Amino acid sequence: MSDKTNAGLQPRWRLFVAPEIRYVAAVASLIAIVGILAGGYLYGRYLASRDMRGRNVTIAELRAESQRQKRKIDDQSGQLTQMQIKLEAVQAQLDSIRPSANTYNIEPNQTLIVGDGHLAIGMVGAPGNESVTLTINGRQQAVTVGQLINVAPDPATNCKVAVQSFDMFKAVLNASCAGAKAP
Repeated sequence: MSDKTNAGLQPRWRLFVAPEIRYVAAVASLIAIVGILAGGYLYGRYLASRDMRGRNVTIAELRAESQRQKRKIDDQSGQLTQMQIKLEAVQAQLDSIRPSANTYNIEPNQTLIVGDGHLAIGMVGAPGNESVTLTINGRQQAVTVGQLINVAPDPATNCKVAVQSFDMFKAVLNASCAGAKAP
């Protein structure tokens, strides 16, 4: 019978074949595997917590940026409101300067065609103290402020002329024409 215990093995493998060493090697291997697993777990937790800190810092920065943008929008909204108020004031001033529809400025010895071409209105000479002399479709009349003159250039059209104001350099007239109303 041949002796197969440890005689035919090389010296370095003899250490692992011995029963006492086998148990120590198995326990050491098991401890090493558990240690590697625990170290990997702890390293993963470390990386995750580092990522969480970075995420929290990014969230805080985005919140601060959002608040800055909201303040900027509120400031711009206030500026827009102020500009709208200024625009309305300027528009009101412009409307007071610019005549409204059917309002005309006429100077002495000037003739205007108004009322969609139905009326020829001219101012004769400079205005007086209480009245202005107008020629409406060839008919001369002295008109005071607020006086309304009805003119019918043809049977189908009715026109109205009123003097709103005058001074020694101009008169402001309102003239409009409309078709005759059917009975």
